[in-house]
Amino acid sequence: MTVIHDCSVESELLAGMRLARRAIGSGELVVIPTDTVYGLAADAFSPAAVQRLLDAKGRERTSPPPVLVPGIPTLDALAVEVPDAVRSLVAEFWPGGLTVILRAQPSLQWDLGETRGTVALRMPDHRIALELLSETGPLAVSSANLSGQPSATSAQDAAGMLGDLVAVYLDGGEAGAEYQAIGERPGDTSSTIVDATGIDADGTGVLRIVRAGVISRERIAEVVGEELLAPAVEPETVDAEAEAEVAPSVDATDAPDATPGPADRTDAAAS
Repeated sequence: MTVIHDCSVESELLAGMRLARRAIGSGELVVIPTDTVYGLAADAFSPAAVQRLLDAKGRERTSPPPVLVPGIPTLDALAVEVPDAVRSLVAEFWPGGLTVILRAQPSLQWDLGETRGTVALRMPDHRIALELLSETGPLAVSSANLSGQPSATSAQDAAGMLGDLVAVYLDGGEAGAEYQAIGERPGDTSSTIVDATGIDADGTGVLRIVRAGVISRERIAEVVGEELLAPAVEPETVDAEAEAEVAPSVDATDAPDATPGPADRTDAAAS
C-alpha cells in the first residue's frame, strides 16, 4: 500500500523524513518535492539504487539522471573546471530552476549510467528537498514519472505512476507554482538545462541551452552575455530537473528528465 506523508503536518514531516533517510541509505527510492517538479531520488553513490531509479522510470543507462546538491560548494567537489560563467549563473539562479552540465570529477565512485564523463547538477529551491540533501548528500534525482508521461507536480501524481516501486513519498504541496510555465511543452515547469562542457579552461567557447525551462534564455544572457551563448535552435521533444531532474542525458527533477553526450542530457533535472 502506497503511503504519502503530508509534510505540512509536523508529525508526518518528521516521520516521512526519517523514513526517507532510511530508504536512501538502504538503496531504495524516494519521491521528493522540488521547486520545479516532483523528483524520484536515489543514492547517487549506489549503482544499484541508480539502476533501480532507471528501471522504475523505464529508462536506459543512456539517459542517466542529474544530481541534486545541497549547496554551491558541492560544485567543486563533483565537477572539474567550473567556468567563471557557471559560477555567475549559480550565484544568480541557485537555489532554483537551473541545471548545469559539467565535467565530472574522475575520482568519483559512482555510476549514473553512460554519462561520458559529465554530470548535470542542480540545487533545488525547496525546503524539504534541501533538508534531505543536507542529511544524505548529493542524490540522483529524475522527474517522478514514467518515461513519456507528464512530469508530476504533486505527490499524488507521482504515486499514480510509480506506486509501490517507491519506498517513501513526501508531499510538499504543488511543485512549480512559483514559476511561469515557459518550458518546451504546455504547462512545463522543468528546470532549464545549460551545457557548460563547451567552455575551455581558458574561458573560451560557448554555453549551450539544451532544454528550455523556467529560467529563460534572456535571463541567462543578462548574467553571462548573449555572446557566450550558442545560437538558439528549434527545441527537441524531451521528457520533462527534474529533473529534475537534472550533457549526458539529464532528467528534469528537475533537474525535473535527460546522457549519451552533453547534447542529449535533457532529462528533467527534477527536478
